[in-house]
Amino acid sequence: MIDYVQKVPSLKLIEACANPLRAIEVLRTNAVDLLFLDVQMPELTGISLLKILQKKPLVVLTTAYSEYALEGYELDVADYLLKPITFERFLKAVDKVTQRLEGRQPVVTAEKSVPETTSPFVFVKDGTKLVKVQLSDILYIEGLKDYVTIHTKQQKIISLQRMKALEEQLPTTDFIRIHNSFIIALRAIEVVHKGEVQVAGTLLPIGETFKKSFREFIERNQMQ
Repeated sequence: MIDYVQKVPSLKLIEACANPLRAIEVLRTNAVDLLFLDVQMPELTGISLLKILQKKPLVVLTTAYSEYALEGYELDVADYLLKPITFERFLKAVDKVTQRLEGRQPVVTAEKSVPETTSPFVFVKDGTKLVKVQLSDILYIEGLKDYVTIHTKQQKIISLQRMKALEEQLPTTDFIRIHNSFIIALRAIEVVHKGEVQVAGTLLPIGETFKKSFREFIERNQMQ
């Protein structure tokens, strides 16, 4: 992992810690944007460390055991790498983190936008398993408290996560939030009429606070 970090110019290694207690001290005394965290560590697991951290950087979990993935995503980790980790997969995780970090920066001009995801899919929790969902299959996403229902061409997937976390993984050129409870795919829009959008035969409301951004979104795409 250290070799991978040193190959990427945008990454600066602060310290590689074999001891979780040392890692806690480094996080307290340094401005850390990204933490690669191994689940298996002496004295304290990576999951336990993540739970006790007061101020968390973005975290990418690494482990040889896939059963930790669900718990990791429930703790809102940026990504989850299964060993052996290829450099290509490592770069995808770094790219995902970079986009999230850049997405937190203030917008300076109207033309500046958050970089889009390069991944054509997302992984979501469905019960005790992770399901790979192709972005091209998503019609719309419905949120209810801590759960989301992803409506695809083939099925509905109910996932324990917040809308905001999922929204951050979607490219803003292809998806738009129209309501506190709904995110829709541009290509799935069938009809727009006043305060509603028809997607896959279903009428969805456009929230009052989202009307302006939705109108601008449609105007940007209507000539394409």
